[in-house]
Amino acid sequence: MVKLAEWRGKEMFRKYGVPLPRGAVARSPEEAESLTAKGAVPLPCVVKAQVLAGGRGKGGAVKFASSPAEARAAAASILGLEFKGEVVREVLLEEKLAIGHEFYVSFTLDRAARIPILISSAKGGIEIESVDDAAIDRQPVHPFPGLTSFERRRAARSLGVSGSVAKSLDRVLGALWQAFQAEDAELIEVNPLAQVGDGVVALDAKVIIEDDAAFRHPEYAEIRDDRTPLEEIAREKEIAFVQLDGNIGVIANGAGLTMATLDVLKEFGGDPGVFLDLGGTDDPNKVTEAFLLMAKAKPRAVFLNIFGGVTRCDTVATGLVAAMKQVPASDRFPLVARIRGNNEKEGIAILEAAGITATPGLKESAQAVVAAAKGAA
Repeated sequence: MVKLAEWRGKEMFRKYGVPLPRGAVARSPEEAESLTAKGAVPLPCVVKAQVLAGGRGKGGAVKFASSPAEARAAAASILGLEFKGEVVREVLLEEKLAIGHEFYVSFTLDRAARIPILISSAKGGIEIESVDDAAIDRQPVHPFPGLTSFERRRAARSLGVSGSVAKSLDRVLGALWQAFQAEDAELIEVNPLAQVGDGVVALDAKVIIEDDAAFRHPEYAEIRDDRTPLEEIAREKEIAFVQLDGNIGVIANGAGLTMATLDVLKEFGGDPGVFLDLGGTDDPNKVTEAFLLMAKAKPRAVFLNIFGGVTRCDTVATGLVAAMKQVPASDRFPLVARIRGNNEKEGIAILEAAGITATPGLKESAQAVVAAAKGAA
């Protein structure tokens, strides 16, 4: 998926006619001061960190300014801040509006029903997960007829608006639905959508674009979302690689086995960190490349859990041994292997010849790697 920063999401909204506050992006305190001094951003204004994580207001990543000097100071205090693991490199400055009520609206996919859904709530401005379910209205939107006037009216009723505000909401929902379809979005969320005077204005923008539709949207090709630098490299190499906060690396083949392996490690007190899904690869060079990428994440221990169906155990073992030889001695870590299935005996022989012990049982191998990560013998 491609996650857009707020300012990029609002650029998209602007294309479809969604009302927005006047604002601009700054990448230095001097630029923030200049934008407000020249009137490109009206004062007073709000200065918001451009990160993908939520909770910016509570985390000190949103400030207000009433003068160019204050805008500069606010930007200086936010830029360079590490917010939930992401370094702030941009701030969005926007005019401060006189807000009436704050609402929540979004279009996303109901994967169980396999259909888009419109979600609306009169309790905007807070995370939707914390809103009582009774205060949230969900409407399936059939993609063929699209968003109907009835569905827009129902959304207005759920938000408790009428008259000119309801008419403004009608236009905004139509524009958001158009963007959701045309941009191949997984999620378009506005929280809050604020009542300003007789209309509504999008004060925030959360947009996620479907990865599989990237070929239709080259304008998003250069966007780095919340992937780590190693995840970015993995993506370019078409390797399924995810970094978590733990210290145990996991190499498995297939999403189901990979996720099950994480669960087993947690069950035995382990802390899974990097995990790498080899999928059905049968290429030792690809295995080597993937393993060396994991080594760069510096795990305390690595668990190789392979079930050989399409994947051959011996080719995985060959690639693994080749990769281990390329890891500097100072960066090496304990490796526990469990391989079963296609060419299992050959794979075990290759690992044992390299001094790597392969255990057949999942429980025993999981306990061994947890102990290794904790520094036990």
